[in-house]
Amino acid sequence: MDYSAYRHMTFSRRGRILTITLNRPPMNPIHYELHTELSRLWYQVQVDQECDVVVFTGAGDVFSAGGDIPMMQKRIDDPELFNLKNLEMKQMIFGLIELEKPVIARINGDCIGLGATLALLCDIMIAVDDARFCDPHVKMGYVAGDGGAVIWPQLIGFAKAKEYLLTGDMLDAKEAERIGLINYAVPRDQLDAKVDAFADKLANGASKAIKWTKTSMNLPLRQLAHSMMDASLAYEALTNIGRDHQEAVTAFQEKRKPRFTGR
Repeated sequence: MDYSAYRHMTFSRRGRILTITLNRPPMNPIHYELHTELSRLWYQVQVDQECDVVVFTGAGDVFSAGGDIPMMQKRIDDPELFNLKNLEMKQMIFGLIELEKPVIARINGDCIGLGATLALLCDIMIAVDDARFCDPHVKMGYVAGDGGAVIWPQLIGFAKAKEYLLTGDMLDAKEAERIGLINYAVPRDQLDAKVDAFADKLANGASKAIKWTKTSMNLPLRQLAHSMMDASLAYEALTNIGRDHQEAVTAFQEKRKPRFTGR
């Protein structure tokens, strides 16, 4: 399988384990081109006959800071771009959920917004214990329409998910592990050993049984995502043209707190 066309991710193999690294350090934001690449990635991985297990991570000390501010401004200026990116978003989310091969999120640092959504949609989440998790859509005057509203309640229940999605507040990896948002929070010097050991356990197992057990478990998640994503992305598109979102983008660029008006 040839991944050379991907400009913003790197790929490496160890046996039948494929490691995919978001490669836009130091923050690994998901900008316009990376967004497009992620929309087709998982379908290619599905037919990669040389791997049975995937490790998904970020370059440097941050997993991903999520959505890219310049891309947000571009979509405000040309709302038609939102339609294109919404199609990519569905491909990105559905492709990851429908991938049969188990995916381990190697969370090497902060995991924010869309970055958090992608990590939490993986099958096993192993994070450094000083990583922080957050879905700050509402702090950007945005609906959490890119999959956060799908996956957070499934992992930690509606009460806790509403607490974090309606406020955009941050939690650390130890608390994320305690409430079941991720599987493990480990010291940084133990991250690779923990990830490698888990990947080896899966790679040395009965691959078809593992893949199809994952597929069976993900059936209700797939149904849920298909039932929610169109509506949640449509609501997000409405906030894309709202004054509060433009104010949040402007405030971020000017390094000040936004002044929301509810419009």
